Amino acid sequence: MQKEQYESLKAVLSSPKNIVIVPHKSPDGDAVGSITALYGYLTKTGHSATMISPNDFPTFLKWMEHSDQILNYEMTRDQSDDLIADADLIFILDHNAFHRAGDLETPLSKAKATFIMIDHHQQPDDFANYMYSDTGMSSTCEMVYHFLENLDAVNTIDAAMASSLYTGILTDTGSFKYRSTTSTTLRVAANLVDLGADSEHINRRIYDVNTPTRMKLLGVALNNMVILENYRTAFITLTQKELDDNNFQKGDTEGFVNYALSLDGIVFAQIFIEKADESIIKTSLRSKGDFDVNQLAREHWNGGGHKNAAGGRSEASMQETVDKLISILPHYEADLQRTKI
Repeated sequence: MQKEQYESLKAVLSSPKNIVIVPHKSPDGDAVGSITALYGYLTKTGHSATMISPNDFPTFLKWMEHSDQILNYEMTRDQSDDLIADADLIFILDHNAFHRAGDLETPLSKAKATFIMIDHHQQPDDFANYMYSDTGMSSTCEMVYHFLENLDAVNTIDAAMASSLYTGILTDTGSFKYRSTTSTTLRVAANLVDLGADSEHINRRIYDVNTPTRMKLLGVALNNMVILENYRTAFITLTQKELDDNNFQKGDTEGFVNYALSLDGIVFAQIFIEKADESIIKTSLRSKGDFDVNQLAREHWNGGGHKNAAGGRSEASMQETVDKLISILPHYEADLQRTKI
């Protein structure tokens, strides 16, 4: 957004408003961190704000301040529809298209509110009255920090807000190892620590909360891993039965695809997870260097995301989905072979 837009938004926010904040479906650390931090700012400055998530989110994120106040749309449809219909402002965080909010797409598309979008994914839809879109940013949480900075509101960031923002930056940068981690990202993270974010505590709450069943499921995933050396590719499959046999809980497969990507010489990794209740295979794609999985996800997996991290889905069977991956890899062989890592 330009300076003039921030000045306009300051004027809009200068009086109390009814505000709804919406993350993407299956919120991750960046989504939950950004909405809870923004909620903290809005309520602190006199607005009536409500966070509505398309569905539930992992337990390891539920320690964040205000996370217990996030409405699950699957459980509060009528209430949430009314809140969206009555909203003056709707913030869309960590996604850039209504369909990324699952079943919330319908009420959002009917809403008469002013929309503010803060997001770092590619190719945003044109729906927002105020659009802060930057694909070079590490995370939406870093963007929320800069958003508050441009509103002259960094002084409103308390320890709880700082912890939420730090969490999103930490998780979306892979603990600061992805190429999206810039010197500015690190300075923002340092500022958040100064403002009260306890980095050691946050790391423990995010990464040291494994259950025995999750660890066993990881073992199954690694046992299922297939390495295609000719294509510098590795992929993992998990069927619904394998999930059920290991007492799968939401968030348990978070980060599994990165084990495949961590292999020496591997440029591209993908995981396929069966979701029988939706009759789909959910997939996550990761890459190193300049190999673009966002475009791959858009062209072949009904999805998208970032250059090095994207998601999508398949409506075919697991075997048909794997066969599809193997059939398309030859078209990317040259790109995979020349990618420097």
